[in-house]
Amino acid sequence: MNAVGRTSVLGLLISITILVSVNTTLFVKTGAKALLCCPALPMTKAILIAWAIAPRGQPPCRITYRVETKETNETNCTDKRITWASTPDQSPDLQINAVALSHDGLYSCEIATLQGNFLRRHDLYVLVPPAVTLLPGENRTAVCEATAGKPAAQIFWSPDGNHVTKQESHSNGTVTVRSTYFWEQNNVSVVFCFVSHPTGNQTLSIELNQGVTIMLRSLLTILYVKLSLLGIILLIQGLVFSQKSNYFM
Repeated sequence: MNAVGRTSVLGLLISITILVSVNTTLFVKTGAKALLCCPALPMTKAILIAWAIAPRGQPPCRITYRVETKETNETNCTDKRITWASTPDQSPDLQINAVALSHDGLYSCEIATLQGNFLRRHDLYVLVPPAVTLLPGENRTAVCEATAGKPAAQIFWSPDGNHVTKQESHSNGTVTVRSTYFWEQNNVSVVFCFVSHPTGNQTLSIELNQGVTIMLRSLLTILYVKLSLLGIILLIQGLVFSQKSNYFM
């Protein structure tokens, strides 16, 4: 088939109604590998494979592959982490080798055949695990923070008590959650902070009198060292005195 013939066939395929459309939602953690699949069709039936990539808040990218000529064309595609899972003549699927926040978006694969077009869309959501810290505050408070997570983490406390939780949204779509816990019971010795997130849950604890305990341990260590040195000095003096006594006898 000549170039004019191929163009007319492709133009006809574009006007054909899509026979099958499948929509899926993917949740992938940053740094992981993501596989984006096309409609399950034999490659012998495919004439044209087209990937439309639309990251949220970024310019779209388009990748096309003509089966007959084995020609690949990319428009506005600069991310080298997005590649064919195999080779386009064997599999039309794409993969992202190391998912980043910039990959969050919509990925559509359309396969054109003589019978009609088949479409599969992937709505990809990138998950970012937050950095979690638990530190003592002032006036019988503790502060638990889940920094730069996506989506926002949830923070719970044990034992139950009064707490104030605030969120701070960042320009890259991540959210920092900060919760300040207040306690009034004098018999509470340990406070637990539970952080819930789709990438994994974390539990942290803190002793309420941690600063006093550390200071007391330091003082005891210094006292132990001083007593040990004093014992050694007294032992040496005793040995010297004993040798002198034996000399004059």
